[in-house]
Amino acid sequence: MSALAEATAPAATAKPRIARDNRYYELRREIEEFLYDEANLLDERRFQEWLATLADDLRYFMPMEYNVKFGEHATRELTTREKQMSWFNEGKWSLGKRAEQILTGVHWAEEPLSRVCRMVSNVQLTAIETNAAGETEVDVTSRFLIYQNRCEYEQYFFVGDRFDRVRQTAEGWRLARREIRIHQNVLLAKNLTVFF
Repeated sequence: MSALAEATAPAATAKPRIARDNRYYELRREIEEFLYDEANLLDERRFQEWLATLADDLRYFMPMEYNVKFGEHATRELTTREKQMSWFNEGKWSLGKRAEQILTGVHWAEEPLSRVCRMVSNVQLTAIETNAAGETEVDVTSRFLIYQNRCEYEQYFFVGDRFDRVRQTAEGWRLARREIRIHQNVLLAKNLTVFF
C-alpha cells in the first residue's frame, strides 16, 4: 500500500454502516429531538434540567488535538483519555459542580453570563445495541457549531464533532457517553465555560 493510501485509509476500528431501515429512522428522529432539546436547555441556561438528561455513569471527554506529521494522524493527533491531558475528562458529578458554580452569580468567567447559541447537525446513528439491563443504547455522531458572546466584544466559535452514546431508560433518553473533538489545537477562547 502506498504512503498516501495508508495515510488516508479509514481507521481499522471503523464500524460498517448500519442498515438504514424504519427502526434506524425512527430512532434517529427521537435522538435528533433529544439533541435539539439539549441544545435549547443549555442555550437557555436551564442547567439543572440538562443535568437530569445525563446518565449517572456518564463519561464526558474532550481530547486535545495536535498538529502531527503526515501519516501519523490515526495514532498521534488526539490525546487519550487514560494517559494524557485533555480539555475535559469528567462525569456527571463534576459537570454538576461546574453548572452550580456558574449559577452562583460569582463565577469570574461567567459574570455577566455569556450569550450562547448552539447548532447541531449531521446526526447519524452508528450502532444500536441492547445493554445488560435490556435498555437500548445508540451510538450517535453529530457536528456542532457553538457561538459564545461575552461582555461587549468577546466572541468565540467552537466547531467540531461529537461521538455520543445515548441510552433509552424508563425516564427517557439519557446521555451516557460523549467524546467531543474540537477542531483547534490551540484554544482561541479565553476560557472553556460552555458545555458541549
